[in-house]
This record gives sequence, structure tokens and C-alpha cells, in this order.
Amino acid sequence: MKFLPGRAVTGHRGTADFADPKAAEGRSPLASALFDVEGVCGVFLGGDFISVTKTDEFSWNTLKPVLLTAITAHFESGAACLDSVAQTQEEAIAPEDEAVVAQIRELLDTRVRPAVAGDGGDIVFRGYRDGIVRLTMQGACAGCPSSRATLKHGVENMLRHYVPEVVAVEQVED
Repeated sequence: MKFLPGRAVTGHRGTADFADPKAAEGRSPLASALFDVEGVCGVFLGGDFISVTKTDEFSWNTLKPVLLTAITAHFESGAACLDSVAQTQEEAIAPEDEAVVAQIRELLDTRVRPAVAGDGGDIVFRGYRDGIVRLTMQGACAGCPSSRATLKHGVENMLRHYVPEVVAVEQVED
């Protein structure tokens, strides 16, 4: 479920994806507080939103009020949402591919990322080599059954249309 607190969450510091409470330790007081809610199994922080993934044992009707209380308490405390940003591992780009990669990044930033953020997630560029673009889905989109279809049919087709050097898109797991 995506929450819009009406203020910056990570701002311009990027995004942060936490698959479990241990990943949030020392990095995000907000994510840690959300993991304290029984039934939460994933937290994603975007520029101006929070996406929470739950286990199947709990209903959103039960979790939503508790999560809203935790989010409100966090923002009222004045604590930072994100203490540190983990650097995403990105493959080295060959000098001859830099212009192609610049086009790919521009398309991802202007056309893909806003749509994916609308669903509570993010898409991260991980590399490009031999015509293959390597991407990682994060947040709500990482666990979405249709994420592979989104990459193959949506993102891949768009990139191939605008950047003829692209032959395929491959999903990379963290």
C-alpha cells in the first residue's frame, strides 16, 4: 500500500528499499518503526511516498490505521526518514556506450520512473552491455507478479523504440 504523507520522505536522496527489519537497522528510523508493526514484510521509501508490503496473514483494514499512526508519529518526532543511502551496485559502462546509456537513463527518469512511482515503487538502472539493459524493480513493484511483464512489454519495447542499440531488458535481483 502506498502512503502519501504530504511532505518529503527521501527528497532528492533517491529511494531506499528494505526487504526486512535488519536492512532498515541504522539506515531508516521510519522503516524500522514500520517493521515494528506485525505483518509488515517490506518498506520502500520514495521521494514523497512510502510503500509498505504486508504478509498474507493480515488485512489492510487491520494494518492501515496502525501504519498511519506510526507514520504520523515519525514525522511529528522530527527524526530523519533516512539516515544513510546504500549505493546501488552498477556495472561499469564502456566508454563507447556512454551516449546510449545517457539516452536510456533519460527515458527511465522521464517516462518510466514516474509511472512506476505511481504504483509505489522505483526502477533502478544497473548496467548496459551488448545491447542488454539491466534493471532492478524496487518497492511494491519488486513483488508485483506483473513486474516482469512490465519490464519486457513496457520498458523493453519503449527503450527499443527510442534507442535502437537496445535489444533486450533483463531484470536483476538485489
